[in-house]
Amino acid sequence: MAIRAMLPQEAAEKAIRKKPLFILDVRNPADFADWKIEGERFKHLNIPYYELIDGVEEILEQLPAEEEIVVVCAKEGSSVMVAELLAEQGRNAAYLKGGMKGWSELLMPLKIGDLKEGGELYQFVRIGKGCLSYMLVSGHEAALFDATRMTEVYTDFAAKMNVQIKHVLDTHLHADHISGGRAIAEAAGAKYWLPAKDAGEAAFKYEPLEDGDEILLGSSVIRIEALHTPGHTAGSTSFLIDDQYLLTGDILFIDSIGRPDLAGHAEDWAGDLRKTLYSIYKELSGELVVLPAHFMIMDELNADGTVAKKLGELFEENHGLNIRDEEEFRLLVTKSLPQQPNAYLEIRQTNMGMMQPNAEQQRDMEIGPNRCAVR
Repeated sequence: MAIRAMLPQEAAEKAIRKKPLFILDVRNPADFADWKIEGERFKHLNIPYYELIDGVEEILEQLPAEEEIVVVCAKEGSSVMVAELLAEQGRNAAYLKGGMKGWSELLMPLKIGDLKEGGELYQFVRIGKGCLSYMLVSGHEAALFDATRMTEVYTDFAAKMNVQIKHVLDTHLHADHISGGRAIAEAAGAKYWLPAKDAGEAAFKYEPLEDGDEILLGSSVIRIEALHTPGHTAGSTSFLIDDQYLLTGDILFIDSIGRPDLAGHAEDWAGDLRKTLYSIYKELSGELVVLPAHFMIMDELNADGTVAKKLGELFEENHGLNIRDEEEFRLLVTKSLPQQPNAYLEIRQTNMGMMQPNAEQQRDMEIGPNRCAVR
């Protein structure tokens, strides 16, 4: 039987629509345990490819007889080999195009909604890495928030929408993925905005974001207001968009809250994090739709694949917003932390312009799941 290449987009749509998929992951067990393709109805079997070089006969009983089997490896090569061996045994086999590298780099643009006075807001879901970025469109102008390093996805989308990117903004200095913000701003002739308190050592020019700054966009004059919300970083900044949407960066997620330790200041920033969540956000309208910069688990995705929820609902449902005791909160955000992101120090230096890794080095630096949240 012939094998086919399954595109990461197809796997992502199956995950969003809660469709079944059987995955034979042929990476090392440690890599599989750390990070895999998630889906509510996905089934996995992890057998390292080196155990299958001489044939797949011994694992056939562990595989579905009629269902398609999608083989996944790090970059594609090994999965093609194993899928061919399965096909020789009469199994319906496919391989994931680009492997986990392709899964990590997939970006899906989804519409969040319309603005009151005209304009549209789009969310770019990086489903394999849990990153979320945004494009705000008004007339023939656009603003971009928390862009990833896959810059062509945004520039191609802007060209398709017939808009010019005028402003590129990062909510904070990212530590889990490499920002594409500066590169996009340079290519588009746009302004690149970065919180001043996060960019003290930046090796490039930028527009310093300060609390209360306002940016007007497009023919409908959409208002973007910067709100200093420290805790994940010293300069972490949220954005209020036309009093409808609240971009929270890595401070507040749908099912968790941000971690304060990625710059080595967990104890110092825990109080800032609590003040942001329990005082600054508490004073805002509960009708604001929260749009974070990351998601942690597939359950945070809505039925259409977007990640969004009203602030008032989060104050009712999100455990991180409902810890009355300050000491208990401090212990949660300083002691109960997951493993730090892969190469996070190098990623911070890259985002500061102090390192210039090539494309393949950047991919390797980002390998692994999102780890920006307190669990």
